[in-house]
Amino acid sequence: MQKFPFEKLVVWQDTRAMIKKLYLITSNYPDNEKFGLVNQMRRAAISISSNLAEGSSRTGTKDQAHFYQIAYSSAMELLNQIILSYDLDFIKENQYTDIRTEIESITYKINSLRKAILRKVENGLES
Repeated sequence: MQKFPFEKLVVWQDTRAMIKKLYLITSNYPDNEKFGLVNQMRRAAISISSNLAEGSSRTGTKDQAHFYQIAYSSAMELLNQIILSYDLDFIKENQYTDIRTEIESITYKINSLRKAILRKVENGLES
């Protein structure tokens, strides 16, 4: 089976693993949060991986960088929601720390990817 470029990105693979973990954690949230915070968290997490996939398919480097920026923003949205979940006692400290550490790693990799793409633009290699 062919692998598409986004599937080869380590940051996409890491995000995919985090999404699975997030789904398991949020399945234990109170029922009254299923269409509130849980839905928002899952959508933000999926947005990270989706924008990485879409960005990697773009031919223009500025376009790629734009989608990587959206992926980063979605990660920040998810981080905010994880913090709120911890504040509301929906998750335990170890779950909070684990997901937060994964988000930090993912955002670092997204930033590195975006910077590498933008360096191509600065060096006149692509537009």
